[in-house]
Amino acid sequence: STGPVNELPTSFMLEQNFPNPFNPSTQIRYALPETSNVSINVYTVTGQKVASLVSGIQSAGWHQISFDASGLNSGVYMYRLETPSLVMTKKLTLIK
Repeated sequence: STGPVNELPTSFMLEQNFPNPFNPSTQIRYALPETSNVSINVYTVTGQKVASLVSGIQSAGWHQISFDASGLNSGVYMYRLETPSLVMTKKLTLIK
C-alpha cells in the first residue's frame, strides 16, 4: 500500500492496547519519529514491574508488540513507553 501508512510519524505515540479489556493477550502499537532507545514495561498500579516488552534501539516508524499476560492476575496494569526524551503511560485491563 502507498500513502500516509508509509510516512514516518511526526511525534512519539503510544496507542491504547487492543483489545482492552483482554484475556490473555493484547496488542500495543506505538510510533517513533526517529531511531530511539526504547523500553516498554508493564507495571502493577502500585509500581511493581511485571513484564518487559521492549528494550533497546528501534528504528523510526510504527511498531506493534503483543503482550501475553497468562501468568498475571486479573486487574488494571500500566504500560509505559520510555525513551531518552519522554515517558508515556496508559492503562490496560486484564479480565480472566
